[in-house]
Amino acid sequence: MKSRTVLAVLATLGLLASCAQIDPHPMDMTRAEQAAKTSADHNALANHYEAAARALQAKAKAEKRELAEYERHAPYYGRMTEDLKEHSTALIRVYEEAAEKNMSMAKSHRRMAEQAR
Repeated sequence: MKSRTVLAVLATLGLLASCAQIDPHPMDMTRAEQAAKTSADHNALANHYEAAARALQAKAKAEKRELAEYERHAPYYGRMTEDLKEHSTALIRVYEEAAEKNMSMAKSHRRMAEQAR
């Protein structure tokens, strides 16, 4: 009885921990974008978006390595191989799209910085 209770508590804690946001965004971008008036403000925002894009591109690159691993050692992963490959492919697509959007925002803020001069 006691072990079941402990197991249920651990499962519940695991579920709650998996729902927690691991990497919350440290700043409110909407407020920062609305407050940006000067060239320096827009350049700072562009730098932020470029850094976020580089981080996302690194994640996509790491996921591509994982995908290559799944393809190279497919028999090792057994039935899960296709699921793992699909999951990695989806993550690569999401990371690359997000990186493109961040780069687009960076370019937009670079243009705004030029206009503010």
